Amino acid sequence: MSEAYLNSVRVNTRRCTGCLICVKDCLVQAIRVRNGKAVILSDRCIDCGECIRCCPTRAMEGWADPLTELKKYKVNIALATPSFYAQFDGNIAASVIWEGLRELGFDTVFDVALAGDYISDEMERYIAHYKGPFPLISSACPAVLRLIQTKYPELVKQVLPILAPAEAAAIYTRRETTKRLQLAPEQVGIWFISPCPAKGTNIHQSVDVAHTAVTGSFTIASIYGPLTQAIKHVQETRYEVPEATLGSSYSLSWGSWQGELESTGVTNALAAQGPEEVDELLEQISMAKLNDVRYACCYSCAGGCIGGPCVAVNKYVAAKNLRVRVERRRSREDGDRKSAMQRRRIIEDFPDSWRYIKPLEPRPHPPLARDFGEALEKMARLKELEKEFPQLDCGACGAPTCHAFAEDVVRGYGKKEGCIFLQKKQETGEKDR
Repeated sequence: MSEAYLNSVRVNTRRCTGCLICVKDCLVQAIRVRNGKAVILSDRCIDCGECIRCCPTRAMEGWADPLTELKKYKVNIALATPSFYAQFDGNIAASVIWEGLRELGFDTVFDVALAGDYISDEMERYIAHYKGPFPLISSACPAVLRLIQTKYPELVKQVLPILAPAEAAAIYTRRETTKRLQLAPEQVGIWFISPCPAKGTNIHQSVDVAHTAVTGSFTIASIYGPLTQAIKHVQETRYEVPEATLGSSYSLSWGSWQGELESTGVTNALAAQGPEEVDELLEQISMAKLNDVRYACCYSCAGGCIGGPCVAVNKYVAAKNLRVRVERRRSREDGDRKSAMQRRRIIEDFPDSWRYIKPLEPRPHPPLARDFGEALEKMARLKELEKEFPQLDCGACGAPTCHAFAEDVVRGYGKKEGCIFLQKKQETGEKDR
């Protein structure tokens, strides 16, 4: 694929001190420090946002659309996800939060958990009839999908070909709204309220959907302040608010890292949270060591989406908020999981994934050279450089490891004299003369 990578993590060079913390923490070695400032390699970055989390000066920022974008559309619809609800006290009614969103400029809100009731059922049926190879891998986290594309391309065919609930919700709401209000599709803005940069990137460069129905995204952190004030205003001035149309408590639990398994009822499954755990699990799958497991649920953020780098509250507080909200909603449901979710599925023509999904494709790192002979020469040069470097992986050169720096030099992005140990050796040699 020749299309260039997009990424939503940006470096604020005014804040960046070149401290190397992000360089060392990046799972996929996508960050370098050059000329004293961090630089993101877009062809390696998976937008997991770990650099946002670890940066002591907050120089790493998750880019999203500004709220002023709402003015470009005749109708604006917010997609309210479980991780979004988790930012607020679990005893605040969803309808009050919806009214707060309306005060910010949205015309209506769609509860993504309702789409989760349909998607969970579709997933359950697909997993039950799937013949292998095992395990199937969750497609819910776009950062994980990008990790698979770049580091584990042999696993792309094991990714579950089912829409994420938010995308399914966007497809349905765009179709229903344009038909009901007699509007052109470009007059309707459908906005995802995102907990992480990866989901925002997946809107503008989707890896799993042919044509996304989502217009853009706002990070949870960017709207949390004004929304909190709007909710307070609603609570103080409104005695009644319209009842919200909600999904089941089981799909609401998708906001946490094991909620997907609870919602689908899959038992022969594993769940991993956080980049290191996910990477370890994918490596085990790649080595065919988990063939007896039917499903692997992977979330790049610890705690699931409630632990995203672009959320507003601590993931432990968010987990408590979500748990309270799930318990309140479940107390109003009768029967078991299947019956509770079935009662929510009243839309006859809710989108089927196979109509919109596109196969995940490998996106390995670019070769050292397009010409095979030249690539071999550069590989030999890389190995020579590695022998010259001390293999201490100190990071003083601006790369995470000596191997990564050797590759940078071979690709023309640096000079070997950038290694302080080689500099010292050369200076010592000159003095001896």
